[in-house]
Amino acid sequence: MSKYLVIIEEAGDNYSAYSPDVPGCVAAGDTRDEAVDLMREAITTHFEGLREEGLPIPAPTTSAEYLAVAI
Repeated sequence: MSKYLVIIEEAGDNYSAYSPDVPGCVAAGDTRDEAVDLMREAITTHFEGLREEGLPIPAPTTSAEYLAVAI
């Protein structure tokens, strides 16, 4: 099992999610939890399609860090 960074953004009345390591794979949900769940499903489905086509699964290479900034 691999871990992929997923960016979750508040988008007005809902939430959107994407992974920098899985281009073109996105999800949106009414809540943050729903967006995360749908993104997990989207990545899983995307990887199943790549396997069926004999294409490589992208490696998780992106990381994130919060920085404290004086404002």
